[in-house]
Amino acid sequence: MGWFGLLFVLGVIAFTAIVVVKCLPIYLNQMKVASSVSKVAADPENGRAELHDLRRDLQRYWDIEDIKYLEPRDIKVKRTASGRFLSYAYEARERLFYNISIVIEFADDVPLSNIQS
Repeated sequence: MGWFGLLFVLGVIAFTAIVVVKCLPIYLNQMKVASSVSKVAADPENGRAELHDLRRDLQRYWDIEDIKYLEPRDIKVKRTASGRFLSYAYEARERLFYNISIVIEFADDVPLSNIQS
């Protein structure tokens, strides 16, 4: 392998490392969001709770976990024939370099416990 081949391989490795370093915190944050929403939704007392009570409980988790990219006010309660769900959808942007950014979208519907239509 010549110098240009070695330079190319190292460039690809460096670019991949930059993308991983920038994406990893976004996915770790999403894991904290999913965990917090699941814990609030699984609480039996929250099965019939109002939206502001659910958001207050979520804010406690947000404060402890230091969650970014999403606020508790962005969590919605979706009502369907099969019950109530805590629903969220957001996108996380992280700048790679210059004017190039990574955008990752997340969305989920978590069923509330003790739901009765």
